[in-house]
Amino acid sequence: MFTRYSIVIAFMAIGFSCVPSSVQESTADLSYFDYAEKADQFEGGIRMIPIQTPKGTFKVWTKRVGNNPTKKVLLLHGGPGMTHELYSSFDGYFPAEGIEYYYYDQLGSYYSDQPSDSSLWTIDRFVDEVEQVRQALGLDKDNFFLYGQSWGGILAMEYALKYQENLKGLVISNMMSSLDDYEKYAKEVLGPQMPKEVFEEIMEIESKSDFANPRYEELLMEHHYQYHVLRMPLAEWPEAVVRSLKHLNPEVYVYMQGHSEFGITEGASLKGWDLTKELPKLTVPTLVVGAGHDTMDPKHMEWMSTQVKNGRFLLCPDGSHLVQYDDQKVFFDGLIQFIKDVDSGVL
Repeated sequence: MFTRYSIVIAFMAIGFSCVPSSVQESTADLSYFDYAEKADQFEGGIRMIPIQTPKGTFKVWTKRVGNNPTKKVLLLHGGPGMTHELYSSFDGYFPAEGIEYYYYDQLGSYYSDQPSDSSLWTIDRFVDEVEQVRQALGLDKDNFFLYGQSWGGILAMEYALKYQENLKGLVISNMMSSLDDYEKYAKEVLGPQMPKEVFEEIMEIESKSDFANPRYEELLMEHHYQYHVLRMPLAEWPEAVVRSLKHLNPEVYVYMQGHSEFGITEGASLKGWDLTKELPKLTVPTLVVGAGHDTMDPKHMEWMSTQVKNGRFLLCPDGSHLVQYDDQKVFFDGLIQFIKDVDSGVL
């Protein structure tokens, strides 16, 4: 769903003169960067938030950037078991728009506590975690935008279905509403784009569950990752992405997603997940982001935007799964416009 954990072997400054005067004024206002008298001042925006779980209390890592009373975005990373580092590119865009945002490592991820207990890796428990984080950060329906990408998109949808009264806006990025449909797209559309003999070899390895075979990783790296995960040669992938891959917790990833890059491995906890029939229950303003070369079907995501009550679709035609890097301007222009439109009442 995001990328196999063993890929780890692979390889803010915007000049104020380049932005409108109104943006210069908002970013030049030192109150945006002011941490004085705030609970997170001690570490410059970082807070370790206690989370109550059925297995005890653990802490998760968050970091606030900026101040804005009506526009606060909580970023839910993919994986499962990845880190907030995938979103370092937000530093290049959100501050110039005066948008407050929060990096956040979910329980089990690198900067948060990492208990070794698979009973914690359930959707319901993660939803409860997000709600506890929301409360601790003081986010509410007057300011709270929830952004989720890949697995984070699953988590965002599930959270919204239970707690959408707390939301001002929802962003579902690079995530379909059915994992069976995702698997079908991967095997029937993306796989056949490879040389026939390559895809057949990958499917043979998967049929034998021979995921430790180095050949599996070799084929994916050459024929899949740099076309559908991040459309750059592996040696040119951003340092923050490589760092996040190195920090991936395979225990969480494999338990929930499994080993396969063409579906959810049999026995993984996310197998069969499907919210397609639940989408009409979402009434909060919702942006669905798809990319032309994603591992997820952009047509499916466009359809999702028509199923929610107040939806908008953003297509990033040159992007893939990490569209915040490989179709960056289209992505951030559309995302920022959505946040502004919701804040102003257009949506």
